[in-house]
Amino acid sequence: MKVQTTQRHILVTGDEYQLPYSKGLMASRIMATGLAPARAFHVAEVVEDRIHALDRSSISRTELDDVTLKVLADEVGERYATSYAKWQMVTRLPIPLVVLLGGATGVGKSTIATMLAARLGITRVIPTDAIREVMRSMFTEDLMPALHTSSFDAARLVRKPMPEGADPVILGFREQASAVAVGIQALISRAVAEGTDLIVEGAHVVPAFVDNAQYAGKAVLLPVVVTVDDEELHRSHFVMRSHESRNRPSERYLDHFENIRKIQNYVKSLANEHDVDVVPSYNLDATLSQVIDLVVNQAIQAVPVPVPDSVRPSKRGTE
Repeated sequence: MKVQTTQRHILVTGDEYQLPYSKGLMASRIMATGLAPARAFHVAEVVEDRIHALDRSSISRTELDDVTLKVLADEVGERYATSYAKWQMVTRLPIPLVVLLGGATGVGKSTIATMLAARLGITRVIPTDAIREVMRSMFTEDLMPALHTSSFDAARLVRKPMPEGADPVILGFREQASAVAVGIQALISRAVAEGTDLIVEGAHVVPAFVDNAQYAGKAVLLPVVVTVDDEELHRSHFVMRSHESRNRPSERYLDHFENIRKIQNYVKSLANEHDVDVVPSYNLDATLSQVIDLVVNQAIQAVPVPVPDSVRPSKRGTE
């Protein structure tokens, strides 16, 4: 009778811990490079084979990263190996990472934020609608009317008289975004105090409405604006959303579609004015990969760390 043997665990040692090597955790880390899940898991399996071939009971985190870099270079190409090397250095930065993901209603911010958090191992994702709901419970409609409706419908609650020539849609949106920005700033300050990575996403994340300068040296803070430039593609997002959720029918969004587009143009103009990156959302994987690249580059610029020159792929690696 043939006895099936179980492959032994290899412990990965760090400064204060040691845990068994996990293909799932390694695949998650590798996906931060933009590699697709199936290919990332394959690389994690090859890494496991390589470390078992060392015939040791433990391996240090640094040694594991070296093995992973070589496997990435061999299996999928230098670009992914270099990206992994950069991201591993980012994860060891002494200050938290805060991503502010803005854009008009219906551009896919929530989906992008959820997938970004999974790729980067961030556990705290806060939608600005949740901040607005909390603030609504504290401020009545009479006291702060702009909080008591959607961002694209705030024009009807703008107090009169309005400044001459002002667009009520933009004015109402600004009032709501300014109020919610107080909550966003509080969340960032809490993340800085706790040293916790954070993603804040929502229509109320507007360039220059949060004072980023005060967090210089305390956090790596990346504001990004997501847009859908094609009107018909943008419109189709609401139809798809209504099929996926019974509580979010498309009619209300489509009735206010002109306002939503107007807000997108306004936020995009602010992004260009304040040098905030604008990422077009036409393909989820491409958009996510671009945002991840921005995160890595921003982190390295904010806290300069030399990228190791140890990534030397074999010639058979492909991108």
